[in-house]
Amino acid sequence: MRAIVFEEFGGPDVLRFTQDAEAPHAGAGEVRVAVRAAGVNPIDYKIRRGWMEQMAPTPLPSVPGTELAGVVDEVGEGVTGFVLGDEVVGWSATGAYAEYALAGTVVRKPTGLSWAEAAAIPVAGETALRVLDALALGDGETLLLHGAAGAVGSVAAQLAVARGATVIGTASPANHEFVASLGATPVTYGEGLVDRVREAAPRGVDAVFDASGMGALPDSIALRGGTADRVVTIADARAGEYGVAFSAGGTSPERKRAGLEENVRLAAGGALRLRVARTFALSDAARAQELSESGHAGGKLVLTP
Repeated sequence: MRAIVFEEFGGPDVLRFTQDAEAPHAGAGEVRVAVRAAGVNPIDYKIRRGWMEQMAPTPLPSVPGTELAGVVDEVGEGVTGFVLGDEVVGWSATGAYAEYALAGTVVRKPTGLSWAEAAAIPVAGETALRVLDALALGDGETLLLHGAAGAVGSVAAQLAVARGATVIGTASPANHEFVASLGATPVTYGEGLVDRVREAAPRGVDAVFDASGMGALPDSIALRGGTADRVVTIADARAGEYGVAFSAGGTSPERKRAGLEENVRLAAGGALRLRVARTFALSDAARAQELSESGHAGGKLVLTP
């Protein structure tokens, strides 16, 4: 099958496109998916660089990618929830940068979603829900959201607004109109952020979600009145130095599935907007990961095998 493989850790150049990768086959309790779209996420380049080895060692050679949308084309013994031809979206168990992948946690894809839109939901949606749950964000509270125009941030902004929260979203001036369209109040990140946020939220900030990792934790703590309580980052490796919680997974399979079902339903009905910045051919996966690693993707990046 066609796939992207890497046999050593390193830069984007270690990613190799092949048409001769061994295709996985569905065993008992498994389904195989013919991949129509695969999401590109920051965790992909972090794994490729070897930065995640202490947390979750990666056997080499390896096929990257955790999220996919596609069509069930093999059903293993004992599977009752899916049949051949079902359109699904979710997580891959064998690497999504490929023509075929075994499914991990998947749900049915609504007909109103394109393949690229569907593939943009699982990781960003799960991450947003996980952090909002950890922050216990509720109706009437104010959330400071760093990186509100990004793939995770834009989903989190919408889900937070749906919970009845006021969202102050940091973004570059070029993305302010987009952030405002999500129901958030945009502010420019960088020097002077504390004063700008205080002007936008004179009653204070109840919780902080850092989805950007751009060194905003000291300002976040200041805006929380000097405490790291209810400040969570998914992107700043210096979190421990400030006593800030770093969220990197741990959602139960049941919560992941339920959250994904809800998010795809919202997206299909137009209540959750997805910003797919660019799509790439599978053979251009190295370029896609390079753009992801630059931090300037401008939204979700998707491969189309």
